[in-house]
Amino acid sequence: MDEISLSDERIEALTGLIRDSFRVRPNEDPVYVDVSGNLSRIRAKQHQIIFGRRGSGKSCLLVHYHRSIAATDNTFSIYIDADELKRLGYPDALIRLLLRITEEVAAGSQGWISRLFRRRRSALWRQADELRNLLNLAEESNVTKESKAESSAEGKATISKGPASVGMSGSRVISEGVTSSFKAEKLEELERRFPDFKRTLDAGFKKAGFRAGAVIVDDFYLFPRQIQPDVLDYLHRLLRGTDLYLKLGTVRHRTTLQRGTDQPIGVSLTEDVEEISLDRTFEHVDATREFLELMLDSLAEKVEIPTTTSFMSPDGRLALTLASGGVPRDYLNTLVEAVPTARNLGIKRVTPTAIYKGAGRLSYRTKLGNLRADVGDDAKGIELVFADLVTFCLKEERKTGFLISQDEVLTHPEQHEIIQQLMDFKLIHVIEPDTSAASGRSGRFEAYTLDFSLFMEPRLRGLKHIEFWRNDPKRSRAGVREAPTYSLERARLAAEKQPTEATENVLERLEEEIGGELETEAKEGEGLDPQTLF
Repeated sequence: MDEISLSDERIEALTGLIRDSFRVRPNEDPVYVDVSGNLSRIRAKQHQIIFGRRGSGKSCLLVHYHRSIAATDNTFSIYIDADELKRLGYPDALIRLLLRITEEVAAGSQGWISRLFRRRRSALWRQADELRNLLNLAEESNVTKESKAESSAEGKATISKGPASVGMSGSRVISEGVTSSFKAEKLEELERRFPDFKRTLDAGFKKAGFRAGAVIVDDFYLFPRQIQPDVLDYLHRLLRGTDLYLKLGTVRHRTTLQRGTDQPIGVSLTEDVEEISLDRTFEHVDATREFLELMLDSLAEKVEIPTTTSFMSPDGRLALTLASGGVPRDYLNTLVEAVPTARNLGIKRVTPTAIYKGAGRLSYRTKLGNLRADVGDDAKGIELVFADLVTFCLKEERKTGFLISQDEVLTHPEQHEIIQQLMDFKLIHVIEPDTSAASGRSGRFEAYTLDFSLFMEPRLRGLKHIEFWRNDPKRSRAGVREAPTYSLERARLAAEKQPTEATENVLERLEEEIGGELETEAKEGEGLDPQTLF
């Protein structure tokens, strides 16, 4: 294969195309490459929840389906961005969703005829007026609703604390443990009129003549967790048995699908909705790498580059996968930064050196910012655990990965949920969900690596890298079983502390301290041999 110069105009065209793919707006069709066949799945007449971390392609898939694919299937599509409604309480957030769905179906069912002309005679428009009046209704009385921590349907432990309790089921069945004040009159009206709302919506949509309809709610995880089961429960009941299907995009461990009570509120995966996961992890490094490279090569073909091997070294391609955490947007972003870095270094191809220097601009600081924006006040405890985890791995143990005891997962579900949320926000990455440990440690463990942005600095090369992408002589993943065990009890204590400074400042100081210690140890001949990743 002939090499392509990094100054070739096709490389510029590729990076421009990649930048365009980042711009996902409901009013524009994004650049979408269907590598895994998700478009065929989302076209199905089923209620679906699309799980994916930030940058996994949820919005890109949903907006592309909404703007370009639904119409080819004679499917009516409604796209709702939860970011626009996230500050509303319950039930106002639900009323807004119902109002939007009703108005969209009303507009879609009248074709070219003037909306104004048909408004008075349309049951859908009358329903929209009722919902708008209900939304504007002042609060007249409160009703308090309490639920206690209890076992889920699968018999897994749950624990109550904060705005929502967490359980071993991740985003599956989670008890709520929350006391909420609801607007009684609005709630009563929503339930009292529910059969009418459903019948009017179903009848109005059937008149529109579409094969099916898709109600897309993107970034659902931005709604407060304590109201998520209630919103989901109502929407699912409203659309069940109609030709309108719910398509919901969300982050797994920021989502509570069901509140466990005598009469469960919410939805159950597999029973009520189908799950589509867009996440690619380091559990299967080769498969994740193959997926990402196929995605990139598909984009390259659009600008007449046969394959990215023409301007990237093999080690560079692997480094790009590792630096991205397996996340498509981070993968593409890192490449865009690595190309000019390679030019400035005077090298002919994109190599690991260019990759890691380019990835440094997409550091943990950006991910911490995303965490705060999406999680709000809950971010404080999560950040405290993250800072403690980095201290444990890099300063105390001098290793880039860690293990979590599955026994502790059972006794500390709330702290385990924090670990899962750190994974969802790409600050750590799962390596093995079930493994044994070396050094006589009994039981089973989960294995993780810190995000590569935390140890790519040259001054930190003396750390012991958990090279999970390689096999050791016993054909096991190198270094995984030897990783240190991080205690969830320690995480509990860390989360209860009061933050005294920004997490970024803590990590920057930690990086300086570790780098200085490694340099001193290397000079004295006592430290680990400096290592590079490749």
